[in-house]
Amino acid sequence: MRQTVHNPLEDKAEGARSGPPLWRRLLPFALLMALSVGAFVYCRSEGWDLDTVAENRAWLMAQVHAAPLLSGLALFAVYFLCTALSLPFGSLLSVVAGFLFGTLVATLWVVLGATLGSIAVFLAARGALHDTLAARAGPWLKRMERGFKQDALSYLLVLRLLPIFPFWLVNLVPALLGVRLRIFVLATALGIIPGTLVFSSLGGGLGAVMDRGEKPDLGLLLDPAILLPLLGLSILALLPVAYRRWKGRRAP
Repeated sequence: MRQTVHNPLEDKAEGARSGPPLWRRLLPFALLMALSVGAFVYCRSEGWDLDTVAENRAWLMAQVHAAPLLSGLALFAVYFLCTALSLPFGSLLSVVAGFLFGTLVATLWVVLGATLGSIAVFLAARGALHDTLAARAGPWLKRMERGFKQDALSYLLVLRLLPIFPFWLVNLVPALLGVRLRIFVLATALGIIPGTLVFSSLGGGLGAVMDRGEKPDLGLLLDPAILLPLLGLSILALLPVAYRRWKGRRAP
């Protein structure tokens, strides 16, 4: 009598095929992307830039001084929406946050908003795309998943620390590779702190820059004096991966 071998990966793929229709799984993610495009066009047409901040400087500072907690919650909400909709205004918002609230308080609000916004994208992408890809991509996706999951925290920290990877892309890739939510949240919250501190501290000197009629250099994060320490942190994050690989080669 021939024994049937049970394959859980096939069961998972079959479950994805027999679950909700594809259009229903893709609908939340598609709506999020449509809102992203609409919000981006609106923000560009409204001129979201440092010139607008300079023109409304007195009013913005008055609101923060009058209601610091409410203003902080407003910053959190704006940053959450910016991240959830994958809008490319994160650096600008971090500088403005540092200008209005100071480096440490701004970093707190920005990290909270960016982390929760990233979770929204992660969950939308995981629900819409991961099972669909798992049902169609075949064994190569499973091999990628196993390799990434084994050292997911280290890999995600590197992707967050180095500013060369688009923020929205780092929200999507872990979702497609089946990374656990708690690992994603921890790596996101820790990994964005150094860059946020840099931009927030840059915003702390924004008033003096405006008084001189200049604009801050938002490309500061790519300066070697900033990038090299971030690269050093990334290497430290990869040390556990290197150790496990070295230990695995030495094992019989």
